[in-house]
Amino acid sequence: MFTRTKKRTVQFKAPFTLTGVQGLHPAGSYDVLDDEEQITGISWLAYRRVSTMIEVTSGNLKSLVEINPLELDAALEKDKLLAL
Repeated sequence: MFTRTKKRTVQFKAPFTLTGVQGLHPAGSYDVLDDEEQITGISWLAYRRVSTMIEVTSGNLKSLVEINPLELDAALEKDKLLAL
């Protein structure tokens, strides 16, 4: 099965927390990786997301933490409202 990883950067204007990501993280830019696998058996090219990870830094250590993409979307929406 063919898989791909899409990288994007999200911006938080206020400190945030997510389930699975320990502690409160400062405002800033964060890289998010979405792993997708190709859907087979259909006549067009399509992918489905199978994993979403965010890169966080703790001291000198960078790590990728798997997160719920719906929770990330909700946190970004909440962040937009706080910035108003």
